[in-house]
Amino acid sequence: RCQTEYENRDEAAKGDETAQKQFHAFVLFLAELYLNLEIKGTKGQVTRAEILQEGLRELLNVLFSNPVDNNLMCAVKLLKLTGSVLEDAWKEKGKNDMEEIIQRIENVVLDANCSRDVKHMLLKVVELRSSNWGRVHETSPHTKATPENDPNYFMNEPTFYTSDGFPFTAADPDYQEKYQELLEREDLFPDYEENGMALSGPGDQYFNDLDNKMDPEIEEAYEKFCLESEHKRKQ
Repeated sequence: RCQTEYENRDEAAKGDETAQKQFHAFVLFLAELYLNLEIKGTKGQVTRAEILQEGLRELLNVLFSNPVDNNLMCAVKLLKLTGSVLEDAWKEKGKNDMEEIIQRIENVVLDANCSRDVKHMLLKVVELRSSNWGRVHETSPHTKATPENDPNYFMNEPTFYTSDGFPFTAADPDYQEKYQELLEREDLFPDYEENGMALSGPGDQYFNDLDNKMDPEIEEAYEKFCLESEHKRKQ
């Protein structure tokens, strides 16, 4: 499915609003996958998928080559989500891809007929990158990070969703109350059995019969991700 979406990237970026929305959901899905998928090498080292890194670079090219508002907003979200990780990976290889991307952004701001608000968002990305993507280096190793002294305190916290589909993290003032509601609603502590069968047991068909086709549960999860991405964009 991802390969098909990727091969149609040029047509999708130039397509109608519906095609662009589906394409943008795919772009952000790959970004999340790149950040969370870990691959163990032959020597036991854990790395991210290099093929996804190359794919995201090409997707950025496509978005900036079709500089309408929706494509540029997707590029902004992609860079805010993965910019620091991509730049670190490129620097390790001695590549200056991020410099080229920043130059591309500056050219778009000067030449593209996008809205003023979108140009402002692009300049904010340039500013974010100039501050090392907002990462803070502690001056004292003995200083304990707190929400007050470390703006990245909640950076790696998981994102949850309320019953209405609104995202929230530990940075949300109502986090404890919302999280308790989530626990009560989803019942996150089951008896590890479903329909009389142990989940993920030795005979689990899901784990024993993996093939190149998309499992129905995986397909459902992917479609749910696309819908959630679209919902967040509308907010």
